[in-house]
This record gives sequence, C-alpha cells and structure tokens, in this order.
Amino acid sequence: MPTEQQSYTGPIFIIIAALLWAFDGLIRQHLYSLPPITIIFFEHLIGLLILSPFVYKYVLATKLTKREWWLVVLVAILSGLFGTLWFTTALGKVHFISISIVFLLQKLQPLFAIATAIIFLKEKLDARYIKWALLVIIAAYFVTFKNGYVNFATGEGTIVAALYAIGAAFAWGTSTTFSKMLLGKVDFKVSTFYRFLVTILVALPVLLLFGYGASLSTPTTTQFGWLVLIALSTGMVALLIYYRGLAKTPVHISTILELTFPFIAIFLDMVVNGTILSLSQWIAAIILVFSIYQIVKLREEIP
Repeated sequence: MPTEQQSYTGPIFIIIAALLWAFDGLIRQHLYSLPPITIIFFEHLIGLLILSPFVYKYVLATKLTKREWWLVVLVAILSGLFGTLWFTTALGKVHFISISIVFLLQKLQPLFAIATAIIFLKEKLDARYIKWALLVIIAAYFVTFKNGYVNFATGEGTIVAALYAIGAAFAWGTSTTFSKMLLGKVDFKVSTFYRFLVTILVALPVLLLFGYGASLSTPTTTQFGWLVLIALSTGMVALLIYYRGLAKTPVHISTILELTFPFIAIFLDMVVNGTILSLSQWIAAIILVFSIYQIVKLREEIP
C-alpha cells in the first residue's frame, strides 16, 4: 500500500511539469526573430545531444521492425516537426493572438487523439463524445474571439494564428494514437531518441528547401542559451518529470492536473505581458477545459 508521502509525490511531479510547460511560450518569445523551422531544428538537436549519452545503450540493443520504423517516423513528423512548428508559429503571432489563447486551443489535443483512435485503432464512438466535442468547438470559438465578435481589422490574422494553434493540437493529438500503437513494443527512451533524431533529419532538408539555410548561422549566443533552456526545462526534462509523476498517479487525477497548465500559462501571460481575457473568454475557457476533461474521462470508460 502506498505511503502518504508517495500519494503526494506523483501529483507534485505532474504540477511541476505543468508549470514548466506553462513557461514554454514565454521562453519562445525570445526566439521570435528566428524562423520557426530553425527553432525546431536546434531545439531537437540540442535535446538529442543531451539525451544520447543516457540512452545509447538502449538504442543499440533495440531492433525496430519495419512497421515500428514507420510509426516512429509518423510520430516524429507529426509531433516533433508539424506540432512544434505550428505551435511556435502561433506563439510568434502575438499581435493577433495572445499566448493564453494559444495554450487553451492547444488543449484540443484529446479531441483529435480520440478521433484518430476511432479511425486507426477501431475504438468505439460514443454519442456522448459527439456532444462534448461540439461544446469544445463552440467554446474554442469564443475563447479565440472576444465576445464572439471577429474584428475584421485583425480578423484574418487572428484566424490564421488560431488555425496554427489548432493545427498543433491536431498534430500532437494524432501522434498520440500512433504512439499508443508503439506502446509495449518500443521502450519510451528509445522512441524518444528516434523521435528527436528523425525530426532533425526531416527538419534540415525542409529548412534548406525553403531557403532558411542562412538562419543556421544567425542565432546569437543568448538565443542558443534560450534553446538550451527549452531542452532543459519545457522540453525533454518536463516530459521526464511528467512521466515520473504519472507512474505514481491515477489517470483521472493526472488528467485534472494536466488541465491546470493552460490556466498557469494565462496567469503568467497576465503578469509578464499584461494580457487579460474578457469575461466571455474566461467562461469559454472554463467550459473548454471542463469539456476536454469529460472527453478524456469518457475515453477511460470505453473499453
């Protein structure tokens, strides 16, 4: 039977991870002069260099099947490249959309994770899922647009920024399904290593193809410091802290704790950038997070 101390340590680790993730947008603000694809390349390269000495023995001892290789590549492209790229791009459009809204829209992940699980894993579709999903979509609209009104002076820019944030949620949510297909077959440390490696191998030619090759030499010493900080805080380290907490915490509790991080991000955005959501956006945010929790909870109930 777990001791009282053990029962508290799991949630504490998850809250620490959530707090680190909430700082991600604030850290990336200092890198906005760099193309998003360049940020993706360097943060994964730095993460891989830090991770490699700790996992190379597991990597050398693991032989991936053809199917597992394809799944690793899909996860790397969706989560490592597109998810991070679109999330970083959305955060870069601060003149049209606040960090708070980007983080709230990013929590649409479970919606896409369940949708792709229904398609690829043949999970059952519950009518209650459709009800909550529709509520999520409506709430997301009111979170994005203050009082539900689109200001056409900036409307196009706001819509584009919101679409990038939703695109990131789609990429990360979809990659969750493919990650589940690897579950029990490939060690987490090995799959993380290959995710970083494949993301780098895909990002580099994309970077060169679209004419961003010169940006590889433009990061300043300070910007490299921010990139290292991402790897050591909101990136790989936050993920390791989260999994340590998850191992000691029931899923339904961890889900609630995870949903606290967009609200931590909103608080930080208010303190650092002076961004304040309207009453309608706050109401929509609460409905959005509650609906996402109901969707995740529903997924646990479906065999």
